[in-house]
Amino acid sequence: MKVLLVNGSPKANGNTSIALNEMIKVFEAEGVETNYFHIGNKVIRGCVACQSCFNLGHCVFKDVVNEIAPIFMEADGFVIGAPVYYGSPNGTAISFLDRLFYSTFTQDKSGKVGAGVVISRRGGSSAAFDVLNKYFLMNNMAVAGSQYWNMVYGMNPGEATQDAEGLQTMRTLARNMIFLMKSIALGKEKFGLPVHEEWTPTHFIR
Repeated sequence: MKVLLVNGSPKANGNTSIALNEMIKVFEAEGVETNYFHIGNKVIRGCVACQSCFNLGHCVFKDVVNEIAPIFMEADGFVIGAPVYYGSPNGTAISFLDRLFYSTFTQDKSGKVGAGVVISRRGGSSAAFDVLNKYFLMNNMAVAGSQYWNMVYGMNPGEATQDAEGLQTMRTLARNMIFLMKSIALGKEKFGLPVHEEWTPTHFIR
């Protein structure tokens, strides 16, 4: 089993990293291979919908998105952690996800397990959490749950260590992801993945 974890916070050693590292401890204890990337301090421009990726097989902008994309496609699980800015994940995390998922649009993500993790001072967590989950839910991915919504609280770097329930939620989330990934692997072996119909794209005007 392989899990890719991406830290979308601009702070390399802030509260988002504390939350994700709590999950990594569980993954490593259970023998799950982890790949961890900190992208929140990089300049990642947003998707411009040029659709060049459909022909190139990768995003036209050569940056960390293209570096991570093949690792993402090989992983059984994917975790994105982000701080909450104005009730939404921070802009760098959103730009990364937009381009990662769009540039791999033609590649099947069925059966991957996704989890979004959000960190906030006080409010906006559930709204930001919903935004992250939408990437998984429209790509035939399974979404892992926990004992509570996947959120940890803390304002100043290091304060997340004081959120005992939040860190427990992270550990529970990691264990649930492991169970889901193993269950899906067994299901693939015995039953195969669900058959997909040919996509029938429509627009609201027709």
